[in-house]
Amino acid sequence: MEPFYDVAVIGSGIIGSSIAYYLAKEKVSTVVFDSGQIGSKTTSAAAGMLGAHSECDDLEVFYPFARRSQRSYSILEQELKELTGIDIRRTAGGIYKLAFNEKEKQDLGQLCGLKTVEWQDGRYIKQMEPAITNDIVGAAYIEEDVHVLPQAVCRGFSQGAQMYGAAIHEYTQVMDIQKNGSTYLVKTQTGNFEVQHVIIASGVWSHSFFQSLGLENRIVPVKGECLSVWREGIRLQHTLFHEHCYIVPRNDGTLVIGATMVENDWSETPSIGGIGQMIAKAKTMLPAIEGMKAASFWAGLRPQTFDGRPFIGFHPEDNGILFATGHFRNGILLAPATGQMIRDLILQRVVNENWVEAFKIDRKNHVLV
Repeated sequence: MEPFYDVAVIGSGIIGSSIAYYLAKEKVSTVVFDSGQIGSKTTSAAAGMLGAHSECDDLEVFYPFARRSQRSYSILEQELKELTGIDIRRTAGGIYKLAFNEKEKQDLGQLCGLKTVEWQDGRYIKQMEPAITNDIVGAAYIEEDVHVLPQAVCRGFSQGAQMYGAAIHEYTQVMDIQKNGSTYLVKTQTGNFEVQHVIIASGVWSHSFFQSLGLENRIVPVKGECLSVWREGIRLQHTLFHEHCYIVPRNDGTLVIGATMVENDWSETPSIGGIGQMIAKAKTMLPAIEGMKAASFWAGLRPQTFDGRPFIGFHPEDNGILFATGHFRNGILLAPATGQMIRDLILQRVVNENWVEAFKIDRKNHVLV
């Protein structure tokens, strides 16, 4: 007899681990499989920004989902600390989304119209952050777009899930998923498992499961190269953000700088050209970067869908299979809301219809972010 679980989650990055946590907390028997180590792929490469405002151009559907997820972190910070002892390093300060000219200032107009966003002029920002460039006219200040340490969040979710009864199988490749009457047989290199539901949460590596489960959905890798530097006496209290590039101050004395956007590149090794591009961009925001010492370099693969929105929901022809993948640049931000949405779908709770429609697996190409 194969071991039986209500749910199998394939992928132990921050999305899969969040799903396991929220399901196990509801006493849903859950097993997680990963071909490698917990959170060792894209999650470990992320800077950890919770950019519900700074990364969002869709204020009608995506923004409310992102804000729900962002707010969940204020609860999770204490919840995971009490349950597991893990500090997710949720850091205050917020983000300055910079404008270098009047056109960029105008482009921030809609964002600055939100109650949670404030326009600040360049002279005031210079008082707050003396090391910032003199070339900005100002910035949208987003106090609530803070950041966390992604690896810590992922560990917190995973350990929390285990404490609630979930089983975690690292270094366990899923070879096949087969229909088995009213259940599914998940075949791995170490044995077979019988489950009621299967959730694919493997990031860019979900592509093979779409194919094997009869779907044509594509997940495209978008390589992101990052580096960290020792800030050595330079004070930076806020994340700086411009044209999808960022400088994030960490509590360990480093600044994280990222990230390139290289489509259809499966290499997880940073290139000299990519790192050079990031250094050049960072210097336009914080000139003192040039004199700082490098700490480390890395790269990760973002999972991109055709319209930039994730796939979250049921297989269009099989309500025992669900997907939670394709979060692109926002996996860390959207992990809690994704875990909660998958939990509610499994438990047949009411889910916001706008989100069900926006993230459904068989949506058409005319839907744009």
